[in-house]
Amino acid sequence: MMAKSLVGPRPIFFRPYSHTTNSLITPLHFSFSVRHVTFFAAAMSTPAAAAATTIHPSFEILGGAQHRFLPALPHLSRPYRPFPLLAANRHLETIFAAFFRSVPEARLRRECLRTHDGGAVALDWVAGDDRRLPPESPVLILLPGLTGGSEDAYVRHMLIRARSNGWRVVVFNSRGCGDSPVTTPQFYSASFLGDMREVVSHVTARYPNANLYGVGWSLGANILVRYLGQESLNCPLSGAVSLCNPFNLVVADEDFRKGFNNIYDKALSKALCKIFKKHASLFEDMGGEYNIPMAANAKSVREFDDGLTRVSFGFKSVDEYYSNSSSSDSIKHVKTPLLCIQAANDPIAPNRGIPREDIKENPNCLLVVTPKGGHLGWVAGDEAPLGAPWTDPLVMDFIQHLERDAATAPETNCNPGSKEALYHLEVSSERSTCSPSTTFHSKFQRKLATKYSKCNIAKA
Repeated sequence: MMAKSLVGPRPIFFRPYSHTTNSLITPLHFSFSVRHVTFFAAAMSTPAAAAATTIHPSFEILGGAQHRFLPALPHLSRPYRPFPLLAANRHLETIFAAFFRSVPEARLRRECLRTHDGGAVALDWVAGDDRRLPPESPVLILLPGLTGGSEDAYVRHMLIRARSNGWRVVVFNSRGCGDSPVTTPQFYSASFLGDMREVVSHVTARYPNANLYGVGWSLGANILVRYLGQESLNCPLSGAVSLCNPFNLVVADEDFRKGFNNIYDKALSKALCKIFKKHASLFEDMGGEYNIPMAANAKSVREFDDGLTRVSFGFKSVDEYYSNSSSSDSIKHVKTPLLCIQAANDPIAPNRGIPREDIKENPNCLLVVTPKGGHLGWVAGDEAPLGAPWTDPLVMDFIQHLERDAATAPETNCNPGSKEALYHLEVSSERSTCSPSTTFHSKFQRKLATKYSKCNIAKA
């Protein structure tokens, strides 16, 4: 389904800003037919966008940033063709991708980052990249879904693709996920952005001449979009991609407890309980509204959140926690270039929860909805059924486009290619346990009072 806002009887002209001045340049010419939308670029900044780009009707496309980003996404000109049989059922595709998708090998170097509250997260960098890549190489931060980490197939495929294109990649393993240590009686949550801020600050301080980007899946996408919205014009990221975002957690919770979705609910609650039990001693003698037995033996994600998560982060009920932690309310505040990719048949991130109106009105956002894909599936494209998700080339095209525009952007008061510069331009493995990591010093780091682990942080 095409976005209704694009349909019109006559061509529409958009007037993008010049790369070098605030003056207007030659407009982009858009023409329409019943079956497709074609973009003819009179002046474009990338080779991929030099020719006409036809958007195939198998996709739903909308967003205020269509004229900026669609010409740079040639993969959308081809129909979405899910792998036969697997796509016949959204649950089959979701389960197949989770259990049978290949997991590329990658040697990772783990760094444990101590947070302000005494907690810890694990950052997995590709081993050897500090020697192989120049310090100004763009950095991609990957945020896995609930209980996910750097060992997950969809994370590894994106890591390998970005690295092969000259990007520096780091996987952000949240507290307790991906064998990340838990040092305080608090896990991460959909509402908590403190760890995200500290990770971004840490990476920015280490590579001050590089542009930073983020890609998040599922709950990681929800956290990423909330971060973009809260930071707004002050966001250090130059671009971001959200995939399988549940957006509205109240709606997602409603659907999560229906029919076959109970299978996912039980699987995720089991994974949460497993993480919790590994660190149960930290939660002994917790008073107040905590219900530790409920959390330890939760049969659903909602039970776990009721017994532990919502209490840890100060919410009176699970529904209040879900309502206040939904990224659907953040879209209107996002000033960073953002690509959102969803599957219309996603059983965990409901199609009806997508904040379409806010995405449509935001000049920095683009939404692509595929007809199939399940949750974290997208078993389609040239590498199906065992290879990378269909979304990976699209994600790479998007962030490469942003980075190319960043490289040609004029010097401003902010970094070239920063979110603010792009906003004004308009067109433009093996994983070890926590190993010793070097302590990095800078004025920026000292200002933020960020502490880094120097040895086995699990013993801190």
